[in-house]
Amino acid sequence: MVLVMKMKLKGENASSKKTIEAIKKAFAKMMEEKKEIRNITVTELTKKANITRGAFYSHYDNIYDVAQEFQDEILREVFKQEIIINSKEKMHAYVDDIFNYLEVHQNIYSQLLNSSDAIIFMNRLNKMIRSTITKTLKSDKSLDVIFFTDGTINLIIQYFRHEIKENLKEIGEYVKGIADYLFF
Repeated sequence: MVLVMKMKLKGENASSKKTIEAIKKAFAKMMEEKKEIRNITVTELTKKANITRGAFYSHYDNIYDVAQEFQDEILREVFKQEIIINSKEKMHAYVDDIFNYLEVHQNIYSQLLNSSDAIIFMNRLNKMIRSTITKTLKSDKSLDVIFFTDGTINLIIQYFRHEIKENLKEIGEYVKGIADYLFF
């Protein structure tokens, strides 16, 4: 018996990159229209992206893989380098990096984070931020770190769900003030 493993193409050439971008753009538009990932079908997505189903399946197994790639992209960008938070200034820079990234990519992430499917992603983001802060503070402030990260993530979710009037810059400044109070 021969075991054949199917490998997905991930941007190996210009055509693949173009297809992936078409899928992502169509997915973002459909998230805006459908509001939930589970309401998007591969058939609808391929029509909107003007690609074949085969082209879709050469890159992704299902719709949730597209959403997962967006989520992974955020996490890779936010955590692209090891962060050492040993001062108020470094904490501020870390918070600024996260909020600036969310603001630049606000359109797509507004749709992703506004859906009920966002909770899994936000939990992953929370754990990564919590881990980064806990590792670098080198003090026993575990309850403060949990309070800080849970509160920050909740503010981000409320912002993208249009439940609070503050913008991302204002939320970022508030989060930096809380960090100063809790950790420095």
